[in-house]
Amino acid sequence: MCHITDPIDRRLLDDWQRDFPVADRPFQVLAAALGLDETEVIDRLARMRAAGRITRVGATVAPGVASASTLAAVAAPEDKVEQIAALIDAEPGVNHNYQREDDWNLWFVATGPDRAHVDATLARISDRTGLRVLDLRLVRPFNVDLGFRMSDCSRRVPRPRAVDRSVLRQGDRDILQALSAGLPLMADPYAALARSLNRTPEDVMNRIRVLHKAGVISRLGVIVRHRALGWSANAMVVWDLPADRIDHAGPALAAHPGVTLCYERQPVEGVWPYRLYSMIHARSRSEARGILAGAAALPELAGATHKVLFSTRCFKQTGALIKPKEAAA
Repeated sequence: MCHITDPIDRRLLDDWQRDFPVADRPFQVLAAALGLDETEVIDRLARMRAAGRITRVGATVAPGVASASTLAAVAAPEDKVEQIAALIDAEPGVNHNYQREDDWNLWFVATGPDRAHVDATLARISDRTGLRVLDLRLVRPFNVDLGFRMSDCSRRVPRPRAVDRSVLRQGDRDILQALSAGLPLMADPYAALARSLNRTPEDVMNRIRVLHKAGVISRLGVIVRHRALGWSANAMVVWDLPADRIDHAGPALAAHPGVTLCYERQPVEGVWPYRLYSMIHARSRSEARGILAGAAALPELAGATHKVLFSTRCFKQTGALIKPKEAAA
């Protein structure tokens, strides 16, 4: 059962996880659709954010387009997991950090304005923890548009979007960084964003529309915390396949019901052979294992070995770092 019982809150999350209005008074658009007033919509979203059910109203940015990122992991001693997780979280470029059931037990995403920034983040983490850091660079995504439907606990996955990075202009990264952090929950959030950038609201909203249409902004809307909403049995499943099989296996796995993310990453020779990654977000481990069984039976994955890494704790979940920021002390 989903953890959102209020029908209005469910509609807010169902209808506005993507395609959030780019208008002078966007929450007024939501209010009109829901038969509420603008203030109540803002108050409801603020309560859900305070309760940890949503992280923000803002954007996710297509990976590798306006910034750099990588998935990384360390093998932390069990008695030092929290200490090492805190060192990792202290890096402003780290926007996700999860403990998972494996010898490589802390998995995090390092982001930054360019690859040099990401490399420096990984180097500091290795120096401060004394641990080897696996750097698992993205080769290509097959599905990275994570969203959850509250009303029937099923997923609505949009068709993959092409990304046109040629639309990027000077000043766009400032907008993308602000949207990754989240819009202010107020009547005129785009005007507030524009003031913070010393630009006009019309200019900022026009650039957001262009970036969204081009796929640079992969999703604009309410960003939920899936664990707080009932999807608490979450597993990263990695698949050992030769490179020449990924062309067919990746799209097939991404399209399998219950697989919420899917992408190819570079393996680490002699240490981590897995190229194909998928995420399963489920409400129970038995449900997750059922989804996995169906995925493993796909013809495109025939004979592939896989490893299941269930998430046990979330230490950090924020928006990506797109603009430079002073490194954590």
